[in-house]
Amino acid sequence: MTDLKILSDEELVKKFISGDTRCIDLLIDRHHQRIYSFIFLMVRQRDLAEDIFQDVFVKVIHSLRSGKYAENGRFTSWVMRIAHNLVIDYFRKQKNQQMISNDQYSYDIFNHTRFSEHTIEDKMVHEQLLSEVASLVEMLPNSQKEVIKLRHYFGLSFKEIAEETNVSINTALGRMRYALINIRKMMEERKMSLTI
Repeated sequence: MTDLKILSDEELVKKFISGDTRCIDLLIDRHHQRIYSFIFLMVRQRDLAEDIFQDVFVKVIHSLRSGKYAENGRFTSWVMRIAHNLVIDYFRKQKNQQMISNDQYSYDIFNHTRFSEHTIEDKMVHEQLLSEVASLVEMLPNSQKEVIKLRHYFGLSFKEIAEETNVSINTALGRMRYALINIRKMMEERKMSLTI
């Protein structure tokens, strides 16, 4: 009898399609951490990430059983695409449910400077600043780049960053500190200013 754990993803997929239900459990165990982390980084809520993760594998099982899988050699990429699509679907539903009606207020709640349109020039300057900062972040060493992205793009706490990257909180804080020092140095070298 073959030890299923030594089989590739594709071999496990084929065996599952042929009726060996143990194979899907192995595939889930094998890729749980990577797929769950990917989902969690986008939704930032553990319970929600777990729910979406389960939905992903319900969809995977359904697709495999109905013969909709034809991604030879790219099982993980296929599952990640399903996860990404389900997260996007979740956010679309949330956006549609959070519409605010202005009819119930005696004054116009949207008549506030926060909601006023920025000029085209303001938008262009803001986009240019974001682009320049993003290019500086990409020039950082990988460990510093990762901390910046997890903290500022995904909003994780330093405790969550430490858990996600398998380092201590002090190491995560140190990487952030060095990343900011390096960004400041690069800005000075390029005579950049981040004020509008």
